[in-house]
Amino acid sequence: MHFLEEIDWLLIWEVVYGFIVFLVCVRIIYDTRASTKTLAYLLLTVFLPVAGIFIYLSFGINYRKRSLYSKKLIDNDQLLKQLHTQVTQITENNLKADAPAVQQNRELAYLLLNDNLSPLTSRNQVKLLLNGEEAFPEIIKALKNAKHHIHIEYYIYENDAIGNEIKDILIQKAQEGVQVRFIYDDFGSRSIRRSIAPELRKAGVEAYPFYEVIFIALANRLNYRNHRKIIVIDGCTSFTGGINISDRYRNPNNNDLYWRDTHIRIDGPGSYYLQYIFMCDWNFCAQDTLEPSRHYYCEPDAFPADALVQIAASGPDSVQPTILFALLQVINLSRKEILITTPYFIPGDSLQDALIVAALSGIKVKLLVPGISDSWIVNTAASSYYDDLLRVGVEIYRYQKGFIHAKTIVSDGHLSAVGTANMDHRSFELNFEVNAFIYDADFSEKLRKAFYEDLQHAERIDPQQWINRPKWKRMLEKLTRMISPLL
Repeated sequence: MHFLEEIDWLLIWEVVYGFIVFLVCVRIIYDTRASTKTLAYLLLTVFLPVAGIFIYLSFGINYRKRSLYSKKLIDNDQLLKQLHTQVTQITENNLKADAPAVQQNRELAYLLLNDNLSPLTSRNQVKLLLNGEEAFPEIIKALKNAKHHIHIEYYIYENDAIGNEIKDILIQKAQEGVQVRFIYDDFGSRSIRRSIAPELRKAGVEAYPFYEVIFIALANRLNYRNHRKIIVIDGCTSFTGGINISDRYRNPNNNDLYWRDTHIRIDGPGSYYLQYIFMCDWNFCAQDTLEPSRHYYCEPDAFPADALVQIAASGPDSVQPTILFALLQVINLSRKEILITTPYFIPGDSLQDALIVAALSGIKVKLLVPGISDSWIVNTAASSYYDDLLRVGVEIYRYQKGFIHAKTIVSDGHLSAVGTANMDHRSFELNFEVNAFIYDADFSEKLRKAFYEDLQHAERIDPQQWINRPKWKRMLEKLTRMISPLL
């Protein structure tokens, strides 16, 4: 008893805690790919006792090395090899097109082929849909015309007017014998857990949450969300982009805040890979296995249009940050003009450097970001990246009409991308995302026109005034930038 009283328990705790911190730091260095994020987690762990370790274990573990689930839908290796050959051949054939978008961006097509096994598809019709006012009527019309199946996957699906309108259509189609499968993110769509989701199930719709939030694993599961917005109808028609199922995307709305967003409709083989992504996600979260068959894919000659489409997908399940690599390739291959719209701009070193190199090479680079944002801290962190971009001639515009939520890029007026991924660490590393790349001058010109119309409602940042902004603002931006890899 006397011996126990003499033990310095505080010293023992300090030694044990120091050893734990050492082990966590070793884990951070070994497991974290980006040097900026590594430094951020090291600083948190060392200077924020206990809480820093908890934050890293909850949010920082690199699940890309573990793969949350396997994308492999086909177990037959021989069949998989045959599919690889066919996909490669399809891409090779379409790369023979004379269109400038194809010839200038061959390396992008090969990147998505080699990394995602995503084919460059032809015979597509792609329709640009601006805001909920254009997107929702188009979605509703397509859903009502479904004959065989409806596959729908959303990050945010809300229990409001548009959510219930689409719910009623899904129930009606299920009662008509159409196969309806619905994936909703358990966190983003939490408002429908006890309302719309049970009602859909009761009516015959197969509905499952993606990566269900369980209290024990709450922080970690909240960190890895399915941010995709995908609808595939009869294997021929598909939708993707930035618009969730929510009344806020229709203007005017109850929030009195104008929401500017972009979606697309694809008719043709460009829907194939979106179907593939949905089936992979379905097999991860559902209680049954969805096998690929001809019933889930349309005939390639069903549409006479000629737009070329390729899909990029990435998340904690992918080996590489595919969407980040694809955007870097688009920037590197641009020759005249790059137009970028993103609601969250925390680019990291690689994307920041690529934009700087492009601007110094004489390419016009225009960046449209929110003036009004739903995240003050993200907007402040984003501002810390503007100095270096403005210094080399990048034009930065802040949207003033409302909140701009679109995620688009147009390169040289003939290649464009529309998708779900923001230009930030969360989209590139943590969330499940999907972007469509359209190799088509007509579509790109429409998106380019929409970009310049948005600039009419934006204020360009004056480089000189920006440099002379108050020092306290610059300090606040630098402080938030330190934690930007964690946002």
